[in-house]
Amino acid sequence: MPDQDLHLTGSADRTEEFVRLLGQTRRYRFAYLMSLMNHRDNVEEVLQETDLVLWRKFDDFELGTNFTAWSCRVAFNQMRAWRQKQARSRLHFSDEFLTTVASELDTRTERYNQRLELLQACVNLLPDRHKSLIRQRYTDGDKIESIASRTGRSLDAIYRMLSRVRDTLRDCVTRKLEAGIDV
Repeated sequence: MPDQDLHLTGSADRTEEFVRLLGQTRRYRFAYLMSLMNHRDNVEEVLQETDLVLWRKFDDFELGTNFTAWSCRVAFNQMRAWRQKQARSRLHFSDEFLTTVASELDTRTERYNQRLELLQACVNLLPDRHKSLIRQRYTDGDKIESIASRTGRSLDAIYRMLSRVRDTLRDCVTRKLEAGIDV
């Protein structure tokens, strides 16, 4: 998800923008660190330290550039610092290996972001009733039972409709990827 170029006037606006960007990209940093560290408790520890460093250094961040990439670089450095503190651990990866994995993750993140943008474009092409169903289920997190009750449809009907919409979205994204279409 690309970061938007915003021109902020005050420190309250900048703080609000930091909190928004931090929240939007937390799952990326978490997944990034999980792939490098593979232990949830350690990842949470490094993620907390990373978020503190991001806050301290947010004035160095240029709005309009890729916050996700910047925050992952900070996370990588925090992970390396954490590793140095944990030298007594039995399992160690070389810096070269971790740099290679981080590079691969950067590439995959770009592909993921591209697919996410294509998915959003495909969702926008759906009929309103399908968009509404997708929003209720995946954005609002409504249970299938709740959607069925609200719409007066059976559980099976909602499951079938969601399945068809997901198939349509998958096919749309695949076609756009194969055609090399950028959003």
